[in-house]
Amino acid sequence: MRTDVTDLSLTDLMAQAGVLSQQGQVPVAIALYRAWLAVRVADPLRYVALFNLGVLHGSLQQPQEAEPLYREALRLQPTLLQARLNLGHALENQGKIDDAVAQWQQVLDELAAVPQPDVALQLHALNNLARALESAKRYDEAEAYMARSLQVEPDQSAVLQHYVHIRQKQCKWPVYQPIGEVTLNRQLLSTSALAMLAAYDDPALQLLAARQFVHEKTQAPVPRKPRRVRQAGERIRIGYLSGDLCMHAVGLLTVELFELHDRSRFEVFGFCWSNDDGSPLRERIIKAFDHHVRIGHLSDEQAAQVIEACGIDILVDLQGLTSGARPNILTQRPAGAVQISYLGLPGTSALPTVDYIVADDFVFPPELEPFMTEKPLRLPRCYQVSDRQRDVGPPLTRASCGLPEDKFVFAAFNNNYKITPEVFATWMRILTQVPDSVLWLMADNRWSEQNLRDQAKVQGIDPARLIFAGRAFPAEYMARLALPDLFLDTLPYNAGTTANDILWMGTPILTCSGKTYISRMCGSLLTAVGLPDLITFSLAEYECKAVQLGRNPKRIASHKRYLAQYRTENALFDVPQLVCDLEHALSDTLHRP
Repeated sequence: MRTDVTDLSLTDLMAQAGVLSQQGQVPVAIALYRAWLAVRVADPLRYVALFNLGVLHGSLQQPQEAEPLYREALRLQPTLLQARLNLGHALENQGKIDDAVAQWQQVLDELAAVPQPDVALQLHALNNLARALESAKRYDEAEAYMARSLQVEPDQSAVLQHYVHIRQKQCKWPVYQPIGEVTLNRQLLSTSALAMLAAYDDPALQLLAARQFVHEKTQAPVPRKPRRVRQAGERIRIGYLSGDLCMHAVGLLTVELFELHDRSRFEVFGFCWSNDDGSPLRERIIKAFDHHVRIGHLSDEQAAQVIEACGIDILVDLQGLTSGARPNILTQRPAGAVQISYLGLPGTSALPTVDYIVADDFVFPPELEPFMTEKPLRLPRCYQVSDRQRDVGPPLTRASCGLPEDKFVFAAFNNNYKITPEVFATWMRILTQVPDSVLWLMADNRWSEQNLRDQAKVQGIDPARLIFAGRAFPAEYMARLALPDLFLDTLPYNAGTTANDILWMGTPILTCSGKTYISRMCGSLLTAVGLPDLITFSLAEYECKAVQLGRNPKRIASHKRYLAQYRTENALFDVPQLVCDLEHALSDTLHRP
């Protein structure tokens, strides 16, 4: 290939650089562009070469190198809006969010000044503004840009997914509202699998949302490979697959599971793309594996090859379809392993290559089976493991947390997007009937806080009776859980890890169990801990029970005494037995067809 660039035309330069890039020789292509630019200082098309060179640096995740190239291209050709869009990306990737937002807004301003703006560029700018602002938790601005984008082009399922969920996060009700030509039905059909878990206690709708994700985002599954033949006496190789093996709900629940696996029978691998957050929990998790294998830098295909090379017998997916998921690893069926869903997605993934979901008789009743693509892998006591070594801070006082000492304290610490209008209305009726009470809530963001206060006022409740707690480090958070009289669960998205923490701290939680896996999680935990009387099966029953308990502090004191005395003796917190149950169920799958 010609490397003398003195007389090379821009067209030939682009062709040669394109071949090099396709061959994986991007650094060589970069050097070729730089050599051409060094000698073609006055070329009228120099801005094109600068732009292309910026793109190459961007492909190598080198935003600092790309930024000055885009700026120079724009100096030479100010109307090159694609360069301004890419400059925004380069700035964002350096953490300069406000600067990136300014570039994308300038693109919109310039497009607004022309009679027929380029729709593709307009959508690119709008959607990047929405995405970046949502990541920065500037929800109101992000939502406004999403709405503008959908008015330009209604047929954008990905934008609609974020639009629905960002309204849930802000407790903006009703969540589904007409936007231009986007119908309510289209919004429902575009609701993400995660958002749907919080929206409807309907297993058919949850299956529909999961299937839509699989249809749009995953590759076709490969044929099942033969299972590995183990030698006599050889240990079963279990692989855990997750991007949440850090200070995350999944990491908090599973660390002792990894530690307690019977090493005489099992060899334990962790295939991980988690954030290295430097936490003691992260350190414990890594030490708990026989083999901790980082796959964050690998493509899905390469990651599957690594799993294949490790000869995994059982691959346990702890991620599902949640944020950061990599389902295309599972579609490749690495090593012919049995593939099992656990904890990360409390519902069906609709992935045809996932064979089982870990469950128990309460969380997965027989009537749910038609709506789950995974077969239930039932444990005899409870589906959920946890950690008996979780960090708990020193005891707190109600006064130190802004709580009244002389009132009944209801609390609901689930994420705000899990609160539905129906559940919140129920809480307000409970407060009305227990007048000497307050409701302690988690403050996710200022918009949800304000919207919930406004809704309380509409329903006749003094907004001052809603007390919001900011986020806290895990030890302090755990200490807070001992302060309320009674926690109130959400429906359909029950507390999972949160309920486990609440019960560990000796505080009762009242739940309403529905028709879906996720709406029965807390009921499973209450059954295992020996408090089935705190399970209700309708919001009317839930309201009645909450009022009874709120008016009878002696009942609450009785539940707290029970948890204090028997917490470590019940099935929920007998973690060694739960791990044994799980190991038996996992190994049994190797003998099934």
